[in-house]
Amino acid sequence: MAKSETAKAALIVGASRGLGLGLAKELLDRGWRVTATVRSAPKSSELLAYHDRVTLDTVDINNPSMVDAFVERVKHEVFDVVFINAGIGGPPGKTAADVTPEEMTHLFMTNAISPVRLAYKLLPTVKLETGILAFMSSVLGSVERNTHGTAPLYSASKAALNQLTRGFVAELKEPITVLTLHPGWVKTDMGGPHAAIDVPTSVKGLADVLEAKAGSGVHEYLDYRGESIPW
Repeated sequence: MAKSETAKAALIVGASRGLGLGLAKELLDRGWRVTATVRSAPKSSELLAYHDRVTLDTVDINNPSMVDAFVERVKHEVFDVVFINAGIGGPPGKTAADVTPEEMTHLFMTNAISPVRLAYKLLPTVKLETGILAFMSSVLGSVERNTHGTAPLYSASKAALNQLTRGFVAELKEPITVLTLHPGWVKTDMGGPHAAIDVPTSVKGLADVLEAKAGSGVHEYLDYRGESIPW
C-alpha cells in the first residue's frame, strides 16, 4: 500500500520496547504513519506488521555521528509529532553519595542533554503551527511534587530535562507545541511489575493528549491523562 498523503506522521525516538513501542503501535492503529528508531538494528519487530505505514531506523542519541547521519536521513520529512522517548533508569540503588562520575554522566547525557540536543537538530522536521515536539519525562522530575526522595538520581536527570526544555522553548522562533509528558507509573522494565497501569493504558492516554494539544502552541508539563504537573 502506498503511503497516504493525508495520514498524520510521527517520529518516535526510542521505540524498541516498552512505552516507545507501545506508542508507535497506538498511533499506527489510529492510522498514522510512524518512523520509529531503535539503538541497534532489531532482528525482528512487532512493528513489521504495519510495514506499509512504518519506517524503522537506527540511532543512539548519545552517539554524535549516528545522530548526524539520522538527522540527514530525515531532514526532508515533515512530522506532526516528534516524540523523544529515549531514556534510562540509572544505576539502581545509588545516590549522590556513591554514584560514580561515569554513571552520572551517562545518566544525564541519556535522559537530559542528548534528548534536548536532538530536539534542536530535529526542529526543522516539526510541522509549523500544528506540530508537536514531545519529551518523555516523569512526575519524579517535578521539584515541587517529588518530596519523598524516590530514585533521586533518576529524578534529578528528569528535573534537568524539564529545565532544559524550558530553555529550549524560550529560544523557539517558530510556532510549535512542546509537551513534557509523564506516562504514569507503568508496568515496563523500568516501572516494574507492581506499577499502577499497563502500557496500553498509558500510550492511549499519551496519544489522546498529543491529538488534543495539536496547534495549541503551549509548553506544558502533563501526565498521560492530560492533567497538569507542577514544575
